[in-house]
Amino acid sequence: MANEKLLSVDTLNISFFKDKKEKQIIKNISFNIQPNEIVAVVGESGSGKSISSLALMGLLPKQISKITSGSILFEDKDLVNYSEKEFQTLRGKDIAMIFQEPMSSLNPSMRCGRQVEEILKQHFKLSTSEIKLEVLNLFERVKLPNPERIYKAYPHEISGGQKQRVMIAMAIACKPKLLIADEPTTALDVTVQKEILELLQTIQAETKMSVLFISHDLSLVSELANRVLVMYKGEIVEQGTTDVIFNAAKHNYTKALIGARPSTEYRLKKLPTISDFMNNSTNTSIITKAERKINHEKLYNQTPLLELIDVEKTYLSKTGWFSKDLNFNAVDGVSFKVYPGETLGLVGESGCGKSTLGNAILQLDKATSGKIIYKGNDITKLKSSQMRSLRKEIQIIFQDPFASLNPRLTVGNAILEPMKVHNIGSSNNTRKEKVLDILEKVGLDASAFNRYPHEFSGGQRQRIGIARTIALEPQLIVCDESVSALDISVQAQVLNLLNDLKAQFGFTYIFISHDLAVVKYMADQLLVMNEGKIEEIGDADHIYASPKEAYTKKLIHAIPKGL
Repeated sequence: MANEKLLSVDTLNISFFKDKKEKQIIKNISFNIQPNEIVAVVGESGSGKSISSLALMGLLPKQISKITSGSILFEDKDLVNYSEKEFQTLRGKDIAMIFQEPMSSLNPSMRCGRQVEEILKQHFKLSTSEIKLEVLNLFERVKLPNPERIYKAYPHEISGGQKQRVMIAMAIACKPKLLIADEPTTALDVTVQKEILELLQTIQAETKMSVLFISHDLSLVSELANRVLVMYKGEIVEQGTTDVIFNAAKHNYTKALIGARPSTEYRLKKLPTISDFMNNSTNTSIITKAERKINHEKLYNQTPLLELIDVEKTYLSKTGWFSKDLNFNAVDGVSFKVYPGETLGLVGESGCGKSTLGNAILQLDKATSGKIIYKGNDITKLKSSQMRSLRKEIQIIFQDPFASLNPRLTVGNAILEPMKVHNIGSSNNTRKEKVLDILEKVGLDASAFNRYPHEFSGGQRQRIGIARTIALEPQLIVCDESVSALDISVQAQVLNLLNDLKAQFGFTYIFISHDLAVVKYMADQLLVMNEGKIEEIGDADHIYASPKEAYTKKLIHAIPKGL
């Protein structure tokens, strides 16, 4: 039984074609998956993880790609030679897939129950009532609250974690032998992520199905997988049991994936990046408690730059045509201070009020009541013209840099435009010189000036967003989930950059994130939000070491620890 193979991939090569030119993307990869086994594939964007999994499902785009050599044996049948009709009988029934982004994978115009019913109708001869009963059973199995309500709900009416559970229900509906989970928890809160992982483990233990779990987060897969494959630039550079990969990694790239994630035990002066590990040039010097104490004494003996006093943001919630509207407090009586040069970490689950609070500080969505005092003035009482002149001092770095950049503007013009609006620089030439200097500071070269956003990677686009923010010479910057969509090593680069810029320009950050390991690395003080209220506030290290509130303990307990 130990040598039995459910799936065997042997020297697989995949090429993509553009303008009659062939580029090899997957290079001679070989691996096996045994029955009742969880295998994880880890690596960054572009490493070939998802391309490999799409090949297993026969979902490679036929016009621009092909398997050039190698075999994919599933139960001793070579899937490389399968027709589309043969794949249709296989997909969903024997091999199923959970995709990374449930919102784009679910049909927004169909109720959730109907979407799961479709796959059952395709593969089984059951009556309408039997199918509905089976869907409700599946919803119970994936621990969805109130299955009847979810059955009738549209995707936009349920949370991100619930949407992912619907996707899991759909994937396990036909009891597949192999489940491919492609980054199924990337966009989820740390607590929801933990729930989804535990759910996958429970279902796998019950059904004995095999799982191919794809992720860029090694700490995460350590809690789930029996074996790990590490992919880098289209190749499998290392594979072995989870214990061996974590405790005796041989390849520098594997070591980099483990080491680039911020530790919750200590604070490095600079996070190591992939290139540091590849060049054997990692710096492991840490910020000592004594250094941190001296810095905090300087910070907190100043006059606050920003002070919030009893801030509330209330929305009206429509409950029906004839029902009375209800008030919903997204931010509920929040008070705190931010000091010049400080990084205040703001954490909590989705819907806790983090981004709403950030928008209130930026005056993008005004507070219903309370005071927001910036440099001694209550900015909630400023006129539009006064607020416009203040905009340059309080800036934001968005979560999705691509959505916040105009695709029709070159990078140079995207940075120049707000500079002109705020009269920064005496002429276009001086402004351009400053932009070129800033691009260099954020790790981009002068050629970026005349290129468009779509020509850059996600990490590079985030650097462009940062460049546009710092060009306005702000004093307070709200970083709203600004590294959550980035690969581990790119995330390390951007966090290092934010710290370097803070030291250079004296920025003050409000750092909003659901990733507690990242916030601990960045923050001086930590503010934990739950249901619009402050649950806990204090020194970041103290809160992590000994959280007082049950909610904070739950968040910290949910962080993947690695081995």
